[in-house]
Amino acid sequence: MKLQKTIRRKRMGGLLAVLALMFGLLPAAVSAQVSSIADKQSGENSGSELPTVLKGAAIDQHLNTTLPSVPFVDETGKAVNTADYFNNGKPAVLALVYFKCPMLCSEELDGLVQGLAMVHLDPSKDFNVLVVSIDPTDTPTDALKEKKLYAKRYARPGTEGGWHFLTGQQASIDAVTKAVGFGYVKIPSPDGKTTQFAHASAIQILTPEAKIAQYYLGVEYAPKDLLLGLVEASDHKIGSPVANILTYCYHYDPHRNKHSLIVARVVQLGGMITVAGLGGFMFLMFRRDLKLGRENALTRKDDRT
Repeated sequence: MKLQKTIRRKRMGGLLAVLALMFGLLPAAVSAQVSSIADKQSGENSGSELPTVLKGAAIDQHLNTTLPSVPFVDETGKAVNTADYFNNGKPAVLALVYFKCPMLCSEELDGLVQGLAMVHLDPSKDFNVLVVSIDPTDTPTDALKEKKLYAKRYARPGTEGGWHFLTGQQASIDAVTKAVGFGYVKIPSPDGKTTQFAHASAIQILTPEAKIAQYYLGVEYAPKDLLLGLVEASDHKIGSPVANILTYCYHYDPHRNKHSLIVARVVQLGGMITVAGLGGFMFLMFRRDLKLGRENALTRKDDRT
C-alpha cells in the first residue's frame, strides 16, 4: 500500500508539472513565428512582436456589417455585382485571397473545400461561395483556372454554379476589404516584376442580407462550425467575435534579392508542446513504475528467504 501511494503521488506531481508546462508556454506559442529551413524575416522585430509589414495585415471583425454592393467580374468574364449573390435568400461564404499567391491562399481554399465537403448542404442550392481576389491584376482567366481546380477537389457534380471567383478594380476591392476589416499590405518585389501581399487567413459567413455573421480564422475549418455558421446565417443570426489567432503569409524569391522576404506565419505550437510533454511524462512514469515493481519483487523475495 505504501508503494502504491508513493507511485500515485509521483504520478500526480509529474502531471502537475506537465500542466504547468502547457499553460506556461501556450501564450508564448500563440505569438510564435515559424518559417521553414533557411527562411528569414525582414523589418524590426523582437520577441513576440510581429514584423513591421504584418502590422497592417490584421483582421478586424466587423460583425453585422453589410457587404457593399460593388462591381466585379466573374470567372467567365461577365460583369457582376456583389449584390447579385444575395437576392435569392441564401447565405454565403466569403474568402478574400489572390490567385497568384505562392503560399497561404491555396491552403485557405483547400481548408475551405475540405470543410465544406463534409457538410451536407450544397453550394448553389443552399448557399454561395464567393472567392474575391484582392489583387487588381488578377484576371478572369486566373479566376477560371482556380475555379476548375477547386471544383474538381470539391468533387460534388452539379454544385459548380455555387462557386464564384471574382476579380475587380482597386475601388471595389477596397470597399469589400474595408467592410470586412481585412487588412493587407502590398509588397512590390525589388525587381519590380511581381507584386505580393502580406495578409492573414480568414473566411466569413454572410446572411442572405449580405451582413457579416461569423468569422473563421486560420486555414482549417471544422465542418460542424461551417454547418452551424451557415444554418444560423440563413436564419439571419449574427455570431460572436472569435479569438484573433491569425496565420500570416508573405513571400519573395530569395534568389532575386538577398533582402527578399520569405514566409512568416503565426501559428499555435500548443498542440506540439502538449503532445511532447505528455509523451515524455508517460515514458518517465512507465520506466519508474517498472523500476519500482522490480525493486518490490526483489524485496518480497528477500523477505521470504
